[in-house]
Amino acid sequence: MDGVTPPTSPATGGDETRFREPPHNFEAEQALLGAVLVNNLAYNRISDFLRPEHFADPLHGRIFEAMARLIERNQVVSPVTLKVYFETDETLTRQGGVAYIVKLAAAAVSIIDVTDYGRQIHDLHLRRQLIDLGETVVVNAYKNEVDEPATSQIEMTEKRLYDLASTGQIEGGFRPFKAALTEAIVAAESAYKRDGGLTGVASGLNALDQLMGGMHRSDLIILAGRPSMGKTALATNIAFHAARHYREEFDENRKAKAVDGAVVGFFSLEMSAEQLATRILSEQAGVGSEKIRRGEMNAHDFDSVLARSRELESVPMFIDDTPGLTVQALRTRARRLKRQHHLGLLVVDYLQLLQGSSRNRDANRVQEISEITRGLKTLAKELDVPVIALSQLSRAVEQREDKRPQLSDLRESGSIEQDADVVMFVYREEYYLTRGEPSRRPDESEERFNERHDQWKQRCEQAYGKAEVIVAKQRHGPTGIVRLKFDGHITRFDNLAAEDSYGSSDY
Repeated sequence: MDGVTPPTSPATGGDETRFREPPHNFEAEQALLGAVLVNNLAYNRISDFLRPEHFADPLHGRIFEAMARLIERNQVVSPVTLKVYFETDETLTRQGGVAYIVKLAAAAVSIIDVTDYGRQIHDLHLRRQLIDLGETVVVNAYKNEVDEPATSQIEMTEKRLYDLASTGQIEGGFRPFKAALTEAIVAAESAYKRDGGLTGVASGLNALDQLMGGMHRSDLIILAGRPSMGKTALATNIAFHAARHYREEFDENRKAKAVDGAVVGFFSLEMSAEQLATRILSEQAGVGSEKIRRGEMNAHDFDSVLARSRELESVPMFIDDTPGLTVQALRTRARRLKRQHHLGLLVVDYLQLLQGSSRNRDANRVQEISEITRGLKTLAKELDVPVIALSQLSRAVEQREDKRPQLSDLRESGSIEQDADVVMFVYREEYYLTRGEPSRRPDESEERFNERHDQWKQRCEQAYGKAEVIVAKQRHGPTGIVRLKFDGHITRFDNLAAEDSYGSSDY
């Protein structure tokens, strides 16, 4: 690289004791640009991760950008073809004009080494970004803004750090099919060895697990229903089952790997952590949650609750009941839980209580929900865990004779259906029947009324203690209806007898 004088950096000063220069390597930048000039195929080795803004010297970034444009148009890059782009460039003129580009070619490294030079340029760019982020954090921390508390600054800093880490990943891109096939075989082997033959996290509801094969990693699962259908109860049952059955093994590198169940993160935006814990305690102890809350228990009930509470203390389930959470804050906290406790399943109760990133109160709610669902799907892929997000349904359900939910009933945004890998609905006919007791019509005979009333009582008896989970969309397998037992006294879903648990698979 002799004979090429690096451009003067604005950060360079005569007195280096007063400040430190941001990290850079002008010579590496020159050598990489020279390699592309000499052999345009060198560009293909660094084009998937290196960008013009990654160069410490702005002139080098502009040269790289011009090279990229020409190559992507299938044109030759050389000092001659670049000349037209820089004839009036003042910075290049100060460096000697087109002669500087010729000197770059003379400083070229081998095409074999160009990837290493590109990685170093990229790494130094990230270091400069970290310095900039650190200075910004310090400046903002000194400010005493009422609208920007310290917790908000921490969340923004974590987001910027994560964004920097994700944009800084240079190991992505295409993978050989062989590598993906190996992962598929490992997953199949794990399912083969596991009881029930599931590839995903088990819900504990046998018919549902057989239909879905468990809850798969990186899936966004929407669990929707009208109020009082039992969405939270079902999500809580599934989450607790996964946490209670969590079991891990260590590989040869002493790295923990879940072989059953999952560490669960539960974002409860509607109920407090104490209310959620009471529900789980009620379900496990078989004592009504109202009795526990009011203290209306006999000695046997109290002993049962106390004994169960001791058993449940070690269950790896974490609850965040912060109200009005933004999707950005949720992602930050989920990443932290993944890093600290090896998160394996995430539950969000519920979707419509999350807030988007827009601070504009007049922002379109449909667009905001779209942003939230995209954020949750991205989070599922990023953390490689299933994410169960509860969702409300529109009131259109109540206007129909058959009140079983449909995909079109998803409230506020079609993107919920679009982004979800699985859409499930909770439906309890019992709820509607008990509120629809027939009354006698003015011109109706008593005999006819009694007949109708008896039919209604018969339907109520048939529907009592039963619920349906309607799998209306599933990327990985069939749709269908799964029938379950439901005990409203302790808000618990359970398995029905095998012959009663399946509905139509042609939903």
